[in-house]
Amino acid sequence: MPAPRDNQHAGPHETARILSEALPYIRRYRGKTIVIKYGGNAMTDEALKKGFAHDVILMKLVGMNPVVVHGGAPQISSALEKIGKPSTFIDGMRVTDRETMDVVEMVLGGLVNKNIVQLINSLGGRAVGLSGKDGNLIRARKLHVRKGDPLLEQPEIIDYGHVGEVEAIDASVVRLLQNQDFIPVVAPIGVGEDGQTYNINADLVAGKMAVVLGAEKLMLLTNTPGVRGGDGELAAELDSAGIGELLRGGVIEGGMIPKVECALDALRHGVKTALILDGRVPHALLLELFTDAGIGTQISA
Repeated sequence: MPAPRDNQHAGPHETARILSEALPYIRRYRGKTIVIKYGGNAMTDEALKKGFAHDVILMKLVGMNPVVVHGGAPQISSALEKIGKPSTFIDGMRVTDRETMDVVEMVLGGLVNKNIVQLINSLGGRAVGLSGKDGNLIRARKLHVRKGDPLLEQPEIIDYGHVGEVEAIDASVVRLLQNQDFIPVVAPIGVGEDGQTYNINADLVAGKMAVVLGAEKLMLLTNTPGVRGGDGELAAELDSAGIGELLRGGVIEGGMIPKVECALDALRHGVKTALILDGRVPHALLLELFTDAGIGTQISA
């Protein structure tokens, strides 16, 4: 049964204007792959979660090929707390021993991934969950970080345990799902040549996935409005030179650094545009894709 008409919402002329504005964007992105990194408040607020699922379903219905790569740091910390294991971070990165890695895999590849898939499917979409272990999707290597200190004769090597970086992506299983009109939902877990399982930053996985799939757009949902310039104001558009200047000046810092770095890497390897969006805004994906104004910061090569 169709939903009852509600004349209290936007008037017919406003509705027609919105649909007319969206039409050229639907045409432009039809058949294109859009890789979305899903994280932050958009993953924990119930209304935002439902809105995100609706957005992804609509993208698929109008002919786009969305691929979702998700994080889950708050959920991991909560699960560790329940078993009495403290979360340890160095420079914002989680130290992941064997026991912690077991929890990470259970939470990311199980609880979080399946909840996202279930929500999309319950609202009429067709999603399938994957981890990097499925179909040899993500091959990883251990992350080695060297931290220089003028007082040290040799750089300090920081061992984060089972934290990895992407060595290669075999996206065959993702393409297979796309061709069958499914929405792939990927947990950022990889496997090394040594058979060890590694936790990988979801932004970095999304960036590499966008490159391998030849994505039209890489969209990174965050808990900030976007990238702020040197004046503190939101920058609607930035190129690689502008990002480099903000990085060197220390304007871009903390958790925003890996986001802009993975965006720049994706652009260098053929992705058309990268966007950093505020996932706290309802229907952020649709506002960016289908309106003239857009939201967040668009980064181009």
